[in-house]
Amino acid sequence: TTFTSYILIMSTIVTVKNLTKNFKDIKAVNNLSFSVEQGQVYGFLGQNGAGKSTTIRMLLTLIKPTSGSIEIFGLNLEKHRKEVLKQIGAIIERPDLYKYLTALENLRIFAAMSGVKVSEKKLLEQLNMVGLAERAHSKVKTYSQGMKQRLGIATALVHDPQLVILDEPTNGLDPQGIADVRNLIFRLSREMNKTLMISSHLLSEVELIADSMIIIDKGKKVVEGKVNDLFDPAETIIELKTIDDVLMYEKLKLSPLQSLLHGKRNDCILLKLHRQQVPEVIKQIVSLDIPILSFHSKHSLEDYFLSLTTASQHVEALKN
Repeated sequence: TTFTSYILIMSTIVTVKNLTKNFKDIKAVNNLSFSVEQGQVYGFLGQNGAGKSTTIRMLLTLIKPTSGSIEIFGLNLEKHRKEVLKQIGAIIERPDLYKYLTALENLRIFAAMSGVKVSEKKLLEQLNMVGLAERAHSKVKTYSQGMKQRLGIATALVHDPQLVILDEPTNGLDPQGIADVRNLIFRLSREMNKTLMISSHLLSEVELIADSMIIIDKGKKVVEGKVNDLFDPAETIIELKTIDDVLMYEKLKLSPLQSLLHGKRNDCILLKLHRQQVPEVIKQIVSLDIPILSFHSKHSLEDYFLSLTTASQHVEALKN
């Protein structure tokens, strides 16, 4: 009770410092630091292979870090493993369910595995919370993938954890399944005051559900912050294509537009600017006297994400 009360008054739930994980010659996670505040829906973003699942497995003590530290609920994870894990519910990729048993029977088993005594009424309430009350006595093999995902989340919540970690919770779902999981995440956050960490590469989904987020690329943090601060709707990313992008880039570096350069992607030069700057920027680009093939203005979480990850590997080469 004292530990649970302490959790509820904490402001920072997860603190990761300089976390690194090497698999022989591969650095899967590279000096990663971030923090998750109490009550947040925290988006953990990265392309496939970026190091998201490896980080989550370290948070759940499934693999050991090469170096760095993890504190959860103010406790060192390595020293207080059992105490901490009792307050965490998690799904890594697709949930492991007993498909020949009913949803209710699955919950009973997971409650027993968690070492908690939960009444039949409480288990049915949890199924109702994830929208499965009417199918409580149906075998899981008759469920759609979206229903299985929601049941998986229910099994992760059976011991009433304070922190919920979901690794790619909408992966492989149809639009309705994605919407159902999104609404469930909203309920967990707003009605049940859970702290959630959501790993995903479905960037438009994270933009809809997360309060704060981190983007990682090749195991490294690229950016972290409040979603509203990172994605100013007034800002836009310009994709510029000319008949000679190498020469155009060199000219841009020597022009007043130099500060707007944002790298290169898909054989296009990227510029990041305020939308009100677009007309003047077009004038200045035209004045550089290199024929323009295309000029596209884009703004979305996915474009921002790609500009930080895919483009980042080109930036240094272009600056040199």
